[in-house]
Amino acid sequence: MSEFRSYNIADLAYPDIQEYLKTKDVILIPMASTEQHGPHLPLKTDTVTAEEVSRRVAAKIEVLYTPCIWTGYSPQHMHGPGLGRGTITVRPETLLNLMYDVGRSLIHHGFNRLIFVNGHGSNVKVVDPVLRKLRYETGALIGFVKPYMENYVGLMKGLMENPPEETPGWHASELETSQMLAHDVVKGTDYVRMDRAEKTLAHIPEFLPRSFGKSDGMPDVEFDGYKYFTFPMDHHEFIESGTIGNPLRATAEKGEEAFELFADHVARGVLELMRAPVEVHNREFVSRV
Repeated sequence: MSEFRSYNIADLAYPDIQEYLKTKDVILIPMASTEQHGPHLPLKTDTVTAEEVSRRVAAKIEVLYTPCIWTGYSPQHMHGPGLGRGTITVRPETLLNLMYDVGRSLIHHGFNRLIFVNGHGSNVKVVDPVLRKLRYETGALIGFVKPYMENYVGLMKGLMENPPEETPGWHASELETSQMLAHDVVKGTDYVRMDRAEKTLAHIPEFLPRSFGKSDGMPDVEFDGYKYFTFPMDHHEFIESGTIGNPLRATAEKGEEAFELFADHVARGVLELMRAPVEVHNREFVSRV
């Protein structure tokens, strides 16, 4: 693999893929969304997370990855008709069908270990059926990894400066802004508009009584100090700007370290998964029309 200029299969010709499959059978599938990320970050923020982690993992351990599934399940980010928020969402069945067809295509060609690298939290709400279907139908090893931070601090402990009430891992807050600043440095772009960045915190939607409380982007809310209630809510109902938290402490240095921490962790996990026994019993993709 060292002679290949890219680990993205879209950049390769089929003899390159055939050569790879002589020694390895794992592939990463980045998936994310195209959705509003407040006034200061581009709509592709989640996609950058999935692509950048996948690219770095691939380079570290010399494995292939696919182009990103760039749209996801994001109905909560649509806002009102004609308001120009830009989010592109798909129905759950559309996303599941797309993931299924991508997965069956890769298994058809000889890949036995498929790891979806997810960059968008709401995709988690709908993907379990297709992950199980791929595994049960084919016997392939199907994984799903979430290298980002929302409620779970995880690898980012000590890196983010925002206190918990400023939700450093939430939408367009410190972590995502830092990662996009790092991406600007790597790519030589200028997508982040820090002149538009501002601290804005979530609040309870107007349709709920004030006895309920909300501080992040999860669908569950607090009542009597506990989180047992969940409601379908749109993003603009609890945060007008689209930014949940405080992006003002973001730096490119934090974003670069975050990308590396996530990529190192995922790379170690993929290496371990390459040791697991896998026996594919149903490979051909027959539903071509």
